[in-house]
Amino acid sequence: MKTALITGATSGIGKAIAERFAEEGKRLILCGRREEVLKNLQDELSKKTEIITLKFDVRNREEVEKSIASLPENWKNIDILINNAGNAHGLDPISDGSCDDWDAMMDGNVKGLLYVSKPIISLMKTQNSGHIVNISSVAARQTYANGVVYCASKKAVDVISEGMRIELTEFGIKVTNIQPRAVATDFSKIRFKGDEERAKTVYAGYDALKAEDIADAVSYCVNAPERVSIAELCIYPKAQAEPRMIYRK
Repeated sequence: MKTALITGATSGIGKAIAERFAEEGKRLILCGRREEVLKNLQDELSKKTEIITLKFDVRNREEVEKSIASLPENWKNIDILINNAGNAHGLDPISDGSCDDWDAMMDGNVKGLLYVSKPIISLMKTQNSGHIVNISSVAARQTYANGVVYCASKKAVDVISEGMRIELTEFGIKVTNIQPRAVATDFSKIRFKGDEERAKTVYAGYDALKAEDIADAVSYCVNAPERVSIAELCIYPKAQAEPRMIYRK
């Protein structure tokens, strides 16, 4: 039975991956900031598999280190790491951007991914096996106006994924970088600071991806034959041609 650690597991893509992995019988270490939501998810999914939870904010290095170090010995043989936690804040040009928003994106999307990955990589190297899946974005492929810092943070995820692959292949560790676009989650609601009406316009007039679609892709990658390593996977909804072009009805 494989063990998977998932960050940002309480909603959206992270929750969908947790649900998919539970169906597959993987043991789950679910990580997030909201203790009550983690507990509810644990209660729901523990009917299908073994689950423990870790409450921490990926942006807080001390919290990350203490939480991962607190894992029981029989839970430290982590086979799969899903670096899903991340965020987008604001949609402003650089001249009007909020430094607090920039810090939140860089701290969560880049530094947080590194904080979590470092101790898990050390564990995987001792096993000479493992699979790291980083959730990036098509924003890494095409910079767009008013989202420059977010795009930069996701470009960093792509670079880190490539670097991980270069450093870890000799240790039998696979690295997959997944670039979704237009997934109907709370992503836009968070970006627009709770403005639900504005968030709805992002997904209006076309059939956006669902979190379950990304979970399907992640499942395919981690369950592929041992000889197969999916390095990168870019996923668009059918109505989208490139990061800035969506055909709406």
